[in-house]
Amino acid sequence: MNSQKRIIESNTFMIILIGLIVLTLISWIIGFAAQDINVSIIGLWMLHMQNPVLWIMDMIPVLFYFLGRKVMRFYSQSLNDFDKQMEWLEQRNVANSRFAKEIGSGNYQVEFDVTDEALMDKSLLAMRDNLLENSKRESEQLWISKGKDIVSEILRLHTDLEELSVDTLTGIIKYVNFLQGALYFYDEDSEKLRNVATYAYNRRKYINQEFSIGQGLIGQCAYEMDYIYRTDVPNDYMTITSGVLGDQKPASLLIVPLIADEKLQGVIEFASLDEKIPEVTIKFMRELGEIIARTFFNLRVNKKTENLLIEAQHLSEELRGNEEQLRKATQEELYRTNGQLELKVKEVEQAQRKLNSLLENASEIISIFDRSLRQTYESPSVKKIFGYTPEEVLGGKVAKYTGESAKKQQELLRKLLDNPSETITIECSCIRKNGTSMILEITGRNLIGDPAIGGIILNAVDRTERKRAEKEERLRNKMQSLSENSLDIILRLSLQGDFFYANPVVEDYLHISAKDLRNKNLSDVLMDESLKTYFFETIGKIKSYSNKINTVVEIPVRLGEKTTNRMMNFMAIPEINEGELETILFVGHDITEAKRIEMEIKEKNKKIEDSINYAERIQTSIIPDTKLIKRILPESFIFYRPRDIVSGDFPWFMHNEHYAYIAAVDCTGHGVPGALLSFVGYFTLNNVIGQNNEYSAGSICDKLHDGVRATLKQGTEYARGQDGMDIALVKIDIKTNKIEFAGAHRPLYLLRDGEIIEYKGDRKAIGGILPGRKGEEPFVTHQIQMKKGDKIFFFSDGLPDQLGSPEQKKYSPRRIREQILDHQDYNMSEFSKLFENDFYEWKADFKQTDDVLLIGIGF
Repeated sequence: MNSQKRIIESNTFMIILIGLIVLTLISWIIGFAAQDINVSIIGLWMLHMQNPVLWIMDMIPVLFYFLGRKVMRFYSQSLNDFDKQMEWLEQRNVANSRFAKEIGSGNYQVEFDVTDEALMDKSLLAMRDNLLENSKRESEQLWISKGKDIVSEILRLHTDLEELSVDTLTGIIKYVNFLQGALYFYDEDSEKLRNVATYAYNRRKYINQEFSIGQGLIGQCAYEMDYIYRTDVPNDYMTITSGVLGDQKPASLLIVPLIADEKLQGVIEFASLDEKIPEVTIKFMRELGEIIARTFFNLRVNKKTENLLIEAQHLSEELRGNEEQLRKATQEELYRTNGQLELKVKEVEQAQRKLNSLLENASEIISIFDRSLRQTYESPSVKKIFGYTPEEVLGGKVAKYTGESAKKQQELLRKLLDNPSETITIECSCIRKNGTSMILEITGRNLIGDPAIGGIILNAVDRTERKRAEKEERLRNKMQSLSENSLDIILRLSLQGDFFYANPVVEDYLHISAKDLRNKNLSDVLMDESLKTYFFETIGKIKSYSNKINTVVEIPVRLGEKTTNRMMNFMAIPEINEGELETILFVGHDITEAKRIEMEIKEKNKKIEDSINYAERIQTSIIPDTKLIKRILPESFIFYRPRDIVSGDFPWFMHNEHYAYIAAVDCTGHGVPGALLSFVGYFTLNNVIGQNNEYSAGSICDKLHDGVRATLKQGTEYARGQDGMDIALVKIDIKTNKIEFAGAHRPLYLLRDGEIIEYKGDRKAIGGILPGRKGEEPFVTHQIQMKKGDKIFFFSDGLPDQLGSPEQKKYSPRRIREQILDHQDYNMSEFSKLFENDFYEWKADFKQTDDVLLIGIGF
């Protein structure tokens, strides 16, 4: 059986080997035919040199033969060892069972002899290790939970930010065994991180520090909103001071942002003498950071709420003072009214008919309740005031008070039972039978001991009109106070032009006192004729349409001995009472200064616009002429749409008798800043090609990188700017159609035989400050031999980043690839129209987010 399997496997091996040799010969034949090379030893060598991949294909049969023979021998030996292995496995099963039993009893430290050949041994050992690992994870989680409980308890005990910060920082350091720490609170008003607590700092200069976003490690942590763990601590970092340790620089740092609701609340920093901070400690601090951030957020909200409550309390105190005065006045009036009522009750005993007549026409409702709070009497005036008869009220067919008002009445009755000597007044709202609302003032007295009454008497008076009048008077007084202190002209005129009111400001502009204007007609007042004409015309318009009218009027104003014109914005407001136009309120606001500022702004904007337009003419002059490009590269197009008047993106083209150079350059920013940087890129590229036209595409990018950094002085000690540019650069051998590509963050798409091949640019930009002290790798040059029908596309990030579509998505590189594949038979002119139409259709009503540049070349 085993010999038959060996024969079959040997035959299969030989068939595959022969197939690989045949496949290699076919690839040689195809190569000879495709590249027009003579079939010979020399031709074979040339074919391999031009297509290095053939060396790999040649080695495949050789490697397969040697590896296959080795596998066959190994397989044969495996069959012989199989029986021995089975016997050995039985022995191992007994040992494994013993070991599994020990693990099951919880003894994880049991010794176990593991052999390399036993998978079960390794599995059991792995199981034991997993159980140990789970036990360790549970311990770490328990440690994290305990620490979070301790800090949460500290957070619950404080409402003051300073005390909370100090106790929280101290509690964390003691629990985690850090030696130094600081806590920074993010102030949204100043947009800075302010130090609110420190622990174990040896110098005062590190206390009460402030950091801007992005400044230092603290600012960087806040900017990235992610933790920073450093073991390479800067030399100038503060030291840890101790009586035992002396002054030592920390060996490791952990900086954690405090984030709540995706908003920065602060940053917490820790230092340790240990060279490594455990992962569980980092995890603990990241989870704890969210809890501390939430507490900071709540303290901010509570502080704002506290301020609002203080303002509300001040208003409530003012209202209580007003209510107390009103209550006293009402009590005095009700006391007098009740005294009169007592006299009238006595008269009822003598003349019932006279009393009934008085009660029916009374302005208040009288109700009497017995000791069990059951109503025993309702005066006939309820019909006049409330709309229901006394019988309907006493029979329970209708309730005068519902909801909150009913509760107030019941509370009033219970208080009068408990305090028979008091007179209590409340206000309630109710609905008349006709559906209108009214406000009743109810005064109650306990007269159960009076034999004439024998109950609790409630006097309810309709205070609806009085409340309305008080509110109107309060608003009128408030309006008058505002008018007297207003800086605007405020006038009230009748429809005949009579002045009913004028505030003191009118004298500053018309040189007529407010007292002299009142009760005079507009025709009798000496003022500028244009202003008088405005008042008469506006009164006529409002009498016809009753709408607000806003008008700008220029009036002469005397300032000392000089007269100057002031621009006044008059708002004419019709005042209507019960559907009838009564008066017109004129409010005049001086907008002279605003108009002057507006004109200055317009003049400055025009100068800026003229400068930008001039910059556009300069930038347009350096952009390559498409006719020249098409003469050198007939099958090509450039889709170029700046976002603003001037652009940070620009196409660059240069050529000589051997090579054509073309690039899509994307400078940092857009508008004027981007345009300035584009000049640096343009002239630097020209200088590089002028020095040596044999530079590869990658070398050109290296030279451009060095030139930009030198021009912007980014290699100096005090350099701060990270300005630079992204680029996709193509160097084309005009005679052989061989191209070189190099890119900085920008790719090149090659459309060949219905597929897109992407050549990615380097993950670094042109220009900028070097990261750290490490050297930079040169830009990579991709060499591509173009074939007939090939098309290449390269672009800036403006097109893929453009927002559009109903879903507000980005255009994306994927959509660019799909458009190329879906229309791969298009020529370059058709591609140009395709992308232009698709871009504007995608963008629709959305604002263009960046400069757009797309270049396509066909071969």
